[in-house]
Amino acid sequence: MSPSSPRFKTDENLSDEVAARLRAHGFDAVTAREQGLGGSDDRSLLGVCSREGRAVLTLDLDFADIRRYPPEGAHGIVVFRLARPDTRSVERRFDRVIELLRTEPLAGRLWIVEEASIRVRGGE
Repeated sequence: MSPSSPRFKTDENLSDEVAARLRAHGFDAVTAREQGLGGSDDRSLLGVCSREGRAVLTLDLDFADIRRYPPEGAHGIVVFRLARPDTRSVERRFDRVIELLRTEPLAGRLWIVEEASIRVRGGE
């Protein structure tokens, strides 16, 4: 990955496998659990991500509220909004996320990953 490639932190509600798969694709990724951030509130987690220059990946739909968490102020927010928010469902959508990461900017944007699409907000 190039120096401008996004860096990531996965929220505690995602399997550690998500960070492992990001690393396998050449991305810098850590988990909230690895850094002792389990149980952190959303604002604190996003603050740590901001200080570290990391985008957050999460199942927490609160992060999709652009009034509370404006994407313009973040290095990127990726929210998985799936009918069944389990590890297998996330993994099924993950290949498409990886494809987009290689071609689309993430900083200042909110990506909402759904069953059949990925919606992007911000960066207009």
